[in-house]
Amino acid sequence: MRELLEQVLAIAKQADHAIMAVYGREFDVTLKEDNSPLTEADRAAHQVIRRGLEALSTTLPILSEEDIEGFSGVGKEGRYWLVDPLDGTKEFIKRNDEFTVNIALIERGAPILGVVTAPALGVAYIAADGMGAFRIDADGQRHVIQVAGKPSPGSVWRGLGSRSHASPALSAWLETLGAYEIQPMGSSLKSCLIAEGKADVYPRLGPTSLWDTAAAHAVVRYAGGRIETLEGQPLSYANPDQTLNPSFVVWGYS
Repeated sequence: MRELLEQVLAIAKQADHAIMAVYGREFDVTLKEDNSPLTEADRAAHQVIRRGLEALSTTLPILSEEDIEGFSGVGKEGRYWLVDPLDGTKEFIKRNDEFTVNIALIERGAPILGVVTAPALGVAYIAADGMGAFRIDADGQRHVIQVAGKPSPGSVWRGLGSRSHASPALSAWLETLGAYEIQPMGSSLKSCLIAEGKADVYPRLGPTSLWDTAAAHAVVRYAGGRIETLEGQPLSYANPDQTLNPSFVVWGYS
């Protein structure tokens, strides 16, 4: 698993370079059928990742946000790659640096490997079964990360919310926990901040897709946290024909 994780990290880094080549200049923005934005950086990163994953010694089906139709179905042992080549396209367009590359390996409905890179920030988060979770700084230094644990009674919960998808129900939900503060953040970085203990909870009460969450889910999982539906069930990737996630909560404790 260690060798595979390093290979996937290298592929994500190649996608980083493709994205930053576009980020540094003017670029066109088009709208997809669901009115979400698409840039040439999304397409370039997808091609880099697809080629990289197909070149691995073990080839598996790939479900990418930018090629849903090309997905051939779940492979042996319920395995497939789940990819968001550029999560946070709105943040990319705003040039606020809060966008990520996301690659996850799914097995029997759960993420067992995840790589999240933040090209403009120069950091990465990686995790795999049996290895734990790590943050990689811009200088290449690696740090084991773990969630903060459940806040003690009476303490202030450190919450996270989407920067581009604000929900009026978010504050009401957080109030059920007690005193809280909230920090807006883009892309899958929110889950990664919880994985490294810098926040306690991230409720997502609006629509997301499987590829938005899977890689960071692996990081949270192996850092000791969990991502659950509002009914308390683990967020599942077992049925990729249904690409939309239910509302969920990222918890910084097990």
